[in-house]
Order: sequence, then structure tokens, then C-alpha cells
Amino acid sequence: MKFFETSKQYSFKKSTYVTLRWIGIIGQFIAVNFVYLILNFKFDFFLSNFIILLGILSNFYLIYIYKKTQLSDRSAFVFLFIDIIQLSALLYLTGGIVNPFVIFLLIPSVFSSSNLSLKTNSLLVSLTAVLILFLTFYSKDLPSPLSAHFHVSPYYYFSIPIALVIALFFLNYFAMTFGSQSRLRKDALSKMEEVMAKEHELLSLGGQAAAAAHSLGTPLSTIKIITQDLAKQLENNKEFEKDLELLNSQVERCNQILKRLSLNPVEEDDFIDNDITIREYLSEIIASFKEISKKKFIFNFDQDSNPKKISKSIEIVYGLRNFIGNANKFSKKKIFINLKSDSEMTEITIEDDGDGYPRDILSKIGEPYLKASNPEDKSKTGLGLGLFIGKTLLEKNFASLNFRNSKTRSGAEVLIHWRNADLFNI
Repeated sequence: MKFFETSKQYSFKKSTYVTLRWIGIIGQFIAVNFVYLILNFKFDFFLSNFIILLGILSNFYLIYIYKKTQLSDRSAFVFLFIDIIQLSALLYLTGGIVNPFVIFLLIPSVFSSSNLSLKTNSLLVSLTAVLILFLTFYSKDLPSPLSAHFHVSPYYYFSIPIALVIALFFLNYFAMTFGSQSRLRKDALSKMEEVMAKEHELLSLGGQAAAAAHSLGTPLSTIKIITQDLAKQLENNKEFEKDLELLNSQVERCNQILKRLSLNPVEEDDFIDNDITIREYLSEIIASFKEISKKKFIFNFDQDSNPKKISKSIEIVYGLRNFIGNANKFSKKKIFINLKSDSEMTEITIEDDGDGYPRDILSKIGEPYLKASNPEDKSKTGLGLGLFIGKTLLEKNFASLNFRNSKTRSGAEVLIHWRNADLFNI
């Protein structure tokens, strides 16, 4: 787990950052030299180029000396701090807050908001806001002859830093919010992939067990034949009789174990190998929960429900298990499962007699890492990963889902709906 915790500190890809810095530095170099050499505007040309040179040197440091491919949170803060200071110095020499390029001062902190920690981003936002205020009151004039013609009302002049600071906080808030949601969803999806990888691994192990069963069948048969021959030859020998009986019984036991492991269609669990109806899907899943739960499962279905069989899908099995397991977890005594299936559609309803979904998260059901605002509800809810995984897996297999609190009972209700044209073509 330590690996995953420390990996969160390295989410800033160096190569991407270096490329973005080159774009910024080249843009600064072109702007400064074009204004001075082509337009013949007057400002501190040599000091401006020296400041740009410092940016070039820091980029070479990143490329040739800083060997890591990812920037840590602290390292990223240092280089973004340098970027903000370097750009502020250029703006100081070329008009300060009235320089139209002042908008670029917002970029480093906005760029960091979706990649770095809240503490780091807060420091960069604060630094940027302070420098905007500094450039409002302290800077050299615009390059002449622009400075001779630029006269505006104080209202307009002071509206520029106010607008910039508002934009700074606005953009950072949205970038942090969407970045945080994106990271949570990515984390949840990675957990889902991990779960499904384990399911596929178990299925693979089942195949290996079958292969082992078929391979061991022949030597066990040979041992059994030899045991029977020895039993006949030593029929009157009391010394070996019990040993031979034990050996024969252990061979029989091995055969029984191998039969249970085998994927032979005659002897195996039909749920693993054969295509089955949606009713059989649910019956098998419910049976597996009955073995570990003391609660009562009530399964209702139409006797004339669609008998058509569907292909095995680990995603459907795991998705349905998640919702039935969730109902089992939060119910008090009973879980109600209803199946309706005709020629056009298939609908599964899963209800429980628990307390239902907290009202403040009802509209967000299906998102990962949900938290109820009510302290009493928080103790009854999980992270929402089970619902997220189940919803994602079933929707991937063309299901539509609806979550609500039951209208007829006290608990939660999940409605899973398929068009048969989609379900039977999976």
C-alpha cells in the first residue's frame, strides 16, 4: 500500500511540463524581440532577455539534471514558483497590470490545480494573487511610445486586477473540482479493473483445474486397478487388507474431488459452463448468498418468463451479485427480487427492508466515494464503490438502471432493465 500512497505524490509528468515551458519561453522570446526590433518600442530589452535566459536554463536543468520522469509535488511547486516569478519580472519591466500578456500569469496555478495537492495549489494561487496586486501598484511604464498614449480612468485601471483575481479563483476552483472528480473516477475504475482481473483469473484457474482433472484421471485409474489386483492377491493377508482398503478409498476420494473440479459438461456446475436463462442466473446468485446469510431471500418471477438462454458474462454475474449483496448488507430481515421477462424486455427489481438510500446522495447513486452529510447516515453507508462497479458493468452490457427508495417497502430499490434485443446478443 505504501507504493500507492507515495505514487500519489508523483502525478506531474516531466516531459509534458518541459514541453509546455518551451512553448512559453519561445513565446516570450518572440514577443520581446518582435516588439523591440521590429516595432522599435523602447523598454529594458537586455534585462528582459536575461530573465528569459533564466527560464531556458531552468528548463535545461529539468531535462539534463533532474533525472526523474515524474515531478514530485514539492519539485513541481518550486518550478511553477519560478515560472510565476519569471513572468512577473517580465511584466514588471513592460507595463505591469496593463500589459495584455498579464493574463498568462494565471496559467501556472490553473495548470497545477488539476495535478497537484490542495496545499501546493493554494500556495501558488496566493502567490499569483499577491503578484497581481504588486504589479497593479509597482511596475515600469508600457514600452514607449505606448506609455505616452495610454490614459484610462482609475475605475478601469483597478478593474483589471480585480477581474484577474476573480478569474484566478474561479478557474482554479473548477479545475480542482473536476480534477478531483476525475481522479476519484479513475481510481474507482482501476479498482473495478482489478476486481474483474481477479474474476478472470479465477475462471482461468477453473480451466487449469479441469486440465489437471483430465490429466490425473488416467494415473488414478491405473492406481485403482493395481489396488484391486493386489486386494485379490492378498485376500487372505490380514496385515495388508486395511492398508489396501484405505488406499482404495483415497483413490475414490480423489476421483470425487476431480469430478467437482472438472469442467466436463456432464459432471460440472452448469452455472460455470452452459448458457442459462436470466432466471437461472438469479437463482444461482441467490443460492450462493443463502449459504452465507441468515436473511430471507424472496424471489418472484413469471412462470412464463422468457426461457431464452444467454451467454455467460462475468460482468453481468458480478454486477448482479453486487446489487444483491448490497441489499443483503443493508436489509433487516428480507431481500425481495422480482423478475419480469417477455418477448420485448427483461426487468429485474431488487429491494430490501432496510432504511433506504440517504436522501442527499440519492441523486448521486452510481458515483464512487459517496458520503452522506447526515452523521447517522454516514455510519450506515460505504464508499459507493460496489454500486459504481455494478452500475458500470451492467451498463457496459446494455442495461439501464434506476435507483430509488422503495414505494412499497422501507428500503432501497434497484431497477435493472434490458431490451431483449441487446441482452440476447451479448
